Amino acid sequence: MTISDAMPYLWASSLRTPAPGNTATAPQAPGVENSLDFRIGPEHAPAEAMRRSNRFAAMVLPALLVGLPDSEVISESVLKVLTELVDIAARHRASVDLSGRVSCDGSHVMLTVGEMCRPLPAPEEEPGLYTVRRLADDFGQYRGDEGGYATWASVPV
Repeated sequence: MTISDAMPYLWASSLRTPAPGNTATAPQAPGVENSLDFRIGPEHAPAEAMRRSNRFAAMVLPALLVGLPDSEVISESVLKVLTELVDIAARHRASVDLSGRVSCDGSHVMLTVGEMCRPLPAPEEEPGLYTVRRLADDFGQYRGDEGGYATWASVPV
């Protein structure tokens, strides 16, 4: 059993909220990052991992994107990209838990999902990568801490 089984959504937050009494909802300054992390245990199939990560992201994106114009459109794009990345990573999982991070620096929403046991396949093999290419400024992989490949995508705000 993982901690995430005991808590519906396990997340570590560095979300910055306005001070009490401050109702300003202006976008955050560039370079200041809000982020939320999630983990999905090995007992969840890829379809369930996609549902859980989407529910989590849908719950926290309004707080990450507060004050940004077109936040609903941005949220839809982020959720589509996250769905594809989680789907691919969950089917080619290299580590016990599937981990992810959703962060926003005011100009981009950065998604990181890991770790996969192989490099990203070609879009012809994984058609969902066409969606990622269409909605993200850039995406790629790097070697993760557990020997696999972490996948990231940058969705413009």
